[in-house]
Amino acid sequence: MIKVKDLTFSYNNKPFIENVNFEVQKGEIFGFLGPSGAGKSTLQKILTGLITDYQGSAMVNGQESKKHDQHFYEKIGVDFEFPSLYEKLTAKQNLEFFGSLYSGKLWNVEELLDSVGLLTDANKKVGAFSKGMKSRLNFVKSILHNPEVLFLDEPTSGLDPSNSRQMKEMILKEKEKGTTIILTTHNMLDATELCDRVAFIVDGKIKALDTPHNLIMRRGAVKLSYSYTENGKECIKECMLSESSQDVLLQKLISENRIKSIHSSEPTLNDIFIEVTGRGLQ
Repeated sequence: MIKVKDLTFSYNNKPFIENVNFEVQKGEIFGFLGPSGAGKSTLQKILTGLITDYQGSAMVNGQESKKHDQHFYEKIGVDFEFPSLYEKLTAKQNLEFFGSLYSGKLWNVEELLDSVGLLTDANKKVGAFSKGMKSRLNFVKSILHNPEVLFLDEPTSGLDPSNSRQMKEMILKEKEKGTTIILTTHNMLDATELCDRVAFIVDGKIKALDTPHNLIMRRGAVKLSYSYTENGKECIKECMLSESSQDVLLQKLISENRIKSIHSSEPTLNDIFIEVTGRGLQ
């Protein structure tokens, strides 16, 4: 669905994005991870046809992005971090208006609003919405026309845990329908839970690209932590995972069925990002 080859772009004389290459398959959730100013949003703008003076190739759904026609936007949906809504219109009026811009089959407006818990606020002006409510409305606006490719920028930003979970479930439902999703985020938990593959971007270059699981397990779990009770007190011990078979106490506790808890300390995706790039995500 997306094929980027030797992509280079500059806002001035110095390359901002340089020799970027990647492909995204149909129905895949592909994540861009990187600190602010790394080039994530610029890549999104190139892929959505907002920036056209780039070098190289950026093919989206079989069409070169900088040579797109109006039909291009019938096939893509965009939900950037800051909602683009008419605040003097109601939630329902917003969806009806944006729906009128498309020629294809649309979702039912009330069904969409109900799916993100906004049906009871359908006739409320968006100017009175909270940030989280606007985020949810902006998301359903992006899928209103059943796009084949969906671009999401920090989709759970500003949402409480319950609404964040609801948003993730909707994103996964879009994936189940075969929608290809490009996700940019600082949220490592979102990336780990949602993305089939992620690309680490720093200074306009891709530093690593793989599944979250492979990136984490390439480094491997470092320690094993276990707890047990001794003389009425809970004790916690650690050992290297690679040396657990030589831990005499651990083997003794297992044989005596005295282990209270045990877990390995896998690195997080953020740990891997720092290790690979030498940079944090903030």
